[in-house]
Amino acid sequence: MAGTAGTPGTPRVLRAMNDRAALDLLLEHGPLSRTRIGKLTGLSKPTASQLLARLEAAGLVLAGGTTEGRPGPGAQLYEVNPAAAYAAGLDVTPDRVLAAVADVTGRTVGRYELPTPGRRAATPVVQQVTDALDGAVKAAGLARDDVRRLVIGTPGAFDPGTGRLRYAAHLPGWHSPTLLDELAAALPMPVEYENDVNLAAVAEQRLGAARGHEDFILLWNQEGLGAALVLGGRLHRGWTGGAGEVGFLPVPGAPLVRKVSRTGSGGFQELAGSQALAGLARELGVTAVPSGSYYEVAAALVARGARTDDDNDPHHRLLRTYATRLATGLASLVSVLDPELVVLSGTSLAAGGEALRALVQDELEELAASRPRLVVGDVTEHPVLRGALESALATTRDEVFDTSR
Repeated sequence: MAGTAGTPGTPRVLRAMNDRAALDLLLEHGPLSRTRIGKLTGLSKPTASQLLARLEAAGLVLAGGTTEGRPGPGAQLYEVNPAAAYAAGLDVTPDRVLAAVADVTGRTVGRYELPTPGRRAATPVVQQVTDALDGAVKAAGLARDDVRRLVIGTPGAFDPGTGRLRYAAHLPGWHSPTLLDELAAALPMPVEYENDVNLAAVAEQRLGAARGHEDFILLWNQEGLGAALVLGGRLHRGWTGGAGEVGFLPVPGAPLVRKVSRTGSGGFQELAGSQALAGLARELGVTAVPSGSYYEVAAALVARGARTDDDNDPHHRLLRTYATRLATGLASLVSVLDPELVVLSGTSLAAGGEALRALVQDELEELAASRPRLVVGDVTEHPVLRGALESALATTRDEVFDTSR
């Protein structure tokens, strides 16, 4: 039937599969010659030539430079056309909305930060989103209609049943039951919403420490304490989107918090969250606690502790105590999920580096029967935003690179 995608095994579908394989190779390796594409895909030279001509005509591939360093004329190199499509991502916190636009190759071409402190009543959320997006689009030299897809990362998660944001009482203005409809009406492109920690896990899975791993936990500690659960290569979000809200987890060593929806916190958050580090430091004898936001203070304290292994130094005692507290909560997750890998991410964990990782690993091996490998995350520059872009790009590429249509 005309207009259909075709039947599996037909020449049209096989051509589309070869096209996508070649485009993925160009994304992964950069510019490649026709001969190299043929070898990597197993296609003959004539077939590879036809494929490249087809993709060039469709605007998906550009002929760039030529190979150098070999006798004779250089071979023509081909690359994915960066302007074939654009996608955008937003990282939303109570203090700011950070937006970025990436071309189809994954290169960030525009970024914009919209401060939002005290904007609870002053600026509606829809305007905050559109202002941040437009700022990034303008920085990229594009128009809003050029963006094919937007992924927005927020604390908590939008309940798939009600459409309301849950587990994020600290994010003002985002709890209206009509918010998603209002955003859909204001934006010309499809919009997806994802938990911020889940997006940090997407970034690590696609670009960082979790590449090649199908089962892992990402433990995040920055403004809040949370986890992302990746099982069988896919994010596990749970029935209400609340899987990984481990800040609410009751743990030994912290008071049992009842009615956590009212207090906005829980046992693990009280024990090992970033806001607990300044008080813990004072208890352990640290006299010069830095100033700043609580998560900036936590990162600075942890970094100081990681620079010394002197048990008499209160900063090192702080690091060891922090590691024990982190392992206390992690032990419950590891015992249930038995992951291959645990990735430590967020400023309060990244600041501890290898020193903190090793301490948590040692403690966890004492507390849990399962012994996953712990690593520090590789994606340290705006991991939530990077994950939002990677998520938006994945769907955008599936649409744009499908030549069977």
